[in-house]
Amino acid sequence: MDAIKSQWADLPPNVRGILWVVLSGLLFASFMAIVRHVGTTMNPIQMSFIRYAFGMLFMLPFFMRMQLSDFRAANIKLHATRGILHGLAVMMWFYAMSRIPIAEVTALGFTSPIFATIAAVLLLGERIRLRRMVAVLGGLLGALIILRPGAAIIDPGAIAMLVAAPIFAFSDVMAKLLTRKESGPAVVGYLSIFVTLVTMVPALYVWRAPTPEEWALMALTAFIATLGHLAMVQGFKLADVSVTQPAKFLQLIWATLIGFLLFGEFPTVWTWIGAAIVVAAVSYIAHREAVARRHDQRHDQRHDQPHE
Repeated sequence: MDAIKSQWADLPPNVRGILWVVLSGLLFASFMAIVRHVGTTMNPIQMSFIRYAFGMLFMLPFFMRMQLSDFRAANIKLHATRGILHGLAVMMWFYAMSRIPIAEVTALGFTSPIFATIAAVLLLGERIRLRRMVAVLGGLLGALIILRPGAAIIDPGAIAMLVAAPIFAFSDVMAKLLTRKESGPAVVGYLSIFVTLVTMVPALYVWRAPTPEEWALMALTAFIATLGHLAMVQGFKLADVSVTQPAKFLQLIWATLIGFLLFGEFPTVWTWIGAAIVVAAVSYIAHREAVARRHDQRHDQRHDQPHE
């Protein structure tokens, strides 16, 4: 065991970061497979509530670490707004999972960073140059190729996923705003609380008593999703986003394999073409953000140097 730890520590940080992100993609794909299975018998709204209720239990250690200063610094209005939006997106995501192939949900979900770029311009006042704007438009084109409006009947689940993606993006940007003054555990903790509250009300209208198997599977989904988020965060800590982004897209491969082996699903050629365009667009956006970040860091370093 010590030898394995030593070999792992000897790997370059970028390599370890990529491996963590690959693991997170596999965990998320497994999570999606369980949701798809349970979604054949349980209402998506009820599933989303149970998933976040269990997730809140798994977050208890983080709640215990929160200091009094965390509560004082909390922007409750922004937390509540984010929780409401995120809760709506979560319910639409679960609905999409019950309607369309796992690979298609994954491919459409990859458009979220594209919408996050737009949200950063609207909410954070970030400037977007022509090349990144072209990448954003290319990513949206990829989403349209996946949906093929006019050439095929668009499933309501696909529409729900396409609506959920920008909402998730706005939620991510709001999280970025919150972390400027609040700790990471506080931001995650408040999200768990508000999403549980938001999904609880509509879940009561469609509630039915879950079977013991469904309780166990939903608890497992919350556990796997939590592990997936932790693995992804660890990957982003070790390596630059532009390095880990291509590894993140392996989730589409995992989702396709699981969908085919367990549910007999296989994405159409249009899904692959559209996903490839989305992947290329998001990878370019991540690359440009990394370049801009390095430029800003060099600028700050020059600015901080003492003048003779």
